[in-house]
Amino acid sequence: MGKRLAEFLLGLSGWRLNPSVPEEVSHCVIIAAPHTSNWDIYYARLGFYVMGVPLKFTIKREWMRFPLNLIIGPLGGLAIDRRPRGASGERPSYTQLMAELLEKHDKIAIMVTPEGTRAKRDKWKTGFYYAALQAKAPICLGYLDYVKKEAGVGGTVYPSGDIEADLKKIMDFYKDISGKHPEQFALDQRYAG
Repeated sequence: MGKRLAEFLLGLSGWRLNPSVPEEVSHCVIIAAPHTSNWDIYYARLGFYVMGVPLKFTIKREWMRFPLNLIIGPLGGLAIDRRPRGASGERPSYTQLMAELLEKHDKIAIMVTPEGTRAKRDKWKTGFYYAALQAKAPICLGYLDYVKKEAGVGGTVYPSGDIEADLKKIMDFYKDISGKHPEQFALDQRYAG
């Protein structure tokens, strides 16, 4: 897909991009929130493409088989293989595999939806935080605001190891962002202030 086509499709639907894109977006974990609709991937993918973000998302390797791989691969899907490895036969964690991807690639933005689902959850998954911390990668705050019809990257948080302080910054950012179905979005109440 060409950049002009992506810009046209966003404009046709009335969406605009926040022109401020942090430099760190070329190598990061990027949060995609709020995640309340299947339309989120469409707008996020178009927006990140126009912004030049090297966007990838992780998916179980079973989903990357033919014919789905023909769609998921070009959208940025990266197969995660959690089969046991090494002499110990232990399964690597999803967090460990994300950190390894970040360490392996110079230019990669791994998109995560920490809510884990489009249903309302007041406790986010925190594996993205620990993957970024392990890989010494920043966390960029990607968003889709359906009220403003604006997509963008709202800033960067560098994981310090103090998850409470760092996630409070993240919750502070997302508290004023409206998803397509705002009633289905909640901040992580452990860190919301």
